Amino acid sequence: MQHALYFKAFLVDEVNLNQSRIDKLESRVDAVYNALVADGVIGSMITGKTPQGSWPHRLIIKPKPDGEFDADFLLEMSHQDGWEPARYINEVYNALHRHATYSKQEHGRKCRCVWLKYAPEYGVGCHLDIVPFITLPDGRRVIVNRDDDSWEPTFGSTDPQGFTAWVKRRDELTSGNFRRVVRLMKYLKRERGSFNGVRSVVLTTLLGSRVTELSAVDPGRYSNVPTALLNIVEDLDTYLQAQGSMRPHLPNPNGDGTDFDHRWTDETYRNFRDRIHVIAADLRTAYDEPDAQKSATAWAKVFGDKFDPPGSKKASASNPYATAAPAAAVGSTSRSGRSG
Repeated sequence: MQHALYFKAFLVDEVNLNQSRIDKLESRVDAVYNALVADGVIGSMITGKTPQGSWPHRLIIKPKPDGEFDADFLLEMSHQDGWEPARYINEVYNALHRHATYSKQEHGRKCRCVWLKYAPEYGVGCHLDIVPFITLPDGRRVIVNRDDDSWEPTFGSTDPQGFTAWVKRRDELTSGNFRRVVRLMKYLKRERGSFNGVRSVVLTTLLGSRVTELSAVDPGRYSNVPTALLNIVEDLDTYLQAQGSMRPHLPNPNGDGTDFDHRWTDETYRNFRDRIHVIAADLRTAYDEPDAQKSATAWAKVFGDKFDPPGSKKASASNPYATAAPAAAVGSTSRSGRSG
């Protein structure tokens, strides 16, 4: 059974980040941006800001208790003669360090951004990743790789809004269900530890690449949340099983020539491929089971005990999707990595 109506409640109650936190996130970004614009050193260099990542894509989910969510924004800055790329990140960091309020908050530098952490509220923390975004004299639009002191991409321009448009089109093709599917898969990763080390942008790209103009020709293929979830994950499973043991090339779907190959390893990929294979089979079992109670139990096997449709009995808390690999083998959460 699909339990389609319950999926809507499950998303609202357990998965989606509540609107009040999103509203507060937006106000925090505005406040940080205004503080940087007012800075006496870099304020005149700042020309705008652009949300990036899960925030504008509407893919942020609730963190675990005592966890945190993050949001990225591009800080648009004019090119400065004589500045090496890494200096832009260093100067944004210095501006926060000079500020009366933000200097007292935990903050630091990653490879491609400056991060600013907020104290938890009701057990939920938040941090911002501020990504300098530069338009070079030749018109190229680039971000900074502080570790290499270089521009990214090396050639051409990055298109931060292209990925957002791509996600939006996937949502249109799936009757508004693609974003819900991604949030559910992010929840599964968070709640069940199914494929740790797979970054959000990689997961979104892999799921979205299975949604095409052709696949959307069938009007029933993405008709509701569980149907869209099943078909997208099964299509992803078919794709991954055909790839072999080496991770596939993962170009940025915005077409700017960048890619996400550096965001995961072959070992992380293999763990992900194996977990998706099991999950796809279990989704099919839950979807095809005609008995409401048995179907609810099968869905709970995938999403955990919090998936509890009216009238069902909660399933066992045992986790069939936890990776067998040590945590260090499937990815790093170091702050030296790229935001997002």
